[in-house]
Amino acid sequence: MKKYFLIIPSIIFFFTVAIFFYFLIEERNPSELPSALVKKKVPIFETSSLLNKKSFLSTKEFSNEIILVNFFASWCVPCRVEHAFMQSLSNEGIKIIGINYKDDPQQAIQWLEELGNPYSNVAIDSNGRIAIDWGVYGIPETFIVNTKNIIQYRHVGPLTKKEYNKFYSKILEIKE
Repeated sequence: MKKYFLIIPSIIFFFTVAIFFYFLIEERNPSELPSALVKKKVPIFETSSLLNKKSFLSTKEFSNEIILVNFFASWCVPCRVEHAFMQSLSNEGIKIIGINYKDDPQQAIQWLEELGNPYSNVAIDSNGRIAIDWGVYGIPETFIVNTKNIIQYRHVGPLTKKEYNKFYSKILEIKE
């Protein structure tokens, strides 16, 4: 009986360690977190525009073209890292809508003046409600929306040089 008392906890321990090492060794890309919104319509929202102080209606902003939706803030260090890549995508003729997340509007405007503005329009999400509706975990996050206003892909974290080509390929794949 004493043998079983030692064998069972040992088996449980080794099984737990094996599972731990499996998840540790398995290569995971945190930018590819699943999203319940992928393959679903873009959430409808209304807010103010950061750039022109007019009303921002999502139903008017999303049209018959591929659009990126980028959640960012001036206080977000990874957003600053990513910004050059957003600028590159904009220079490629890709429409990008910015969602300014829980930020001071004046600081956000200064930030865009300093780094350049890749966005066709910027919605203000002062209380984080829009981010919640989109299922955003943290910023930056970028979504690819197709011509039918269906979210096709979600990138969590900053776009970096390492991920840029793969992300751009996803955009081209959706365009086809």
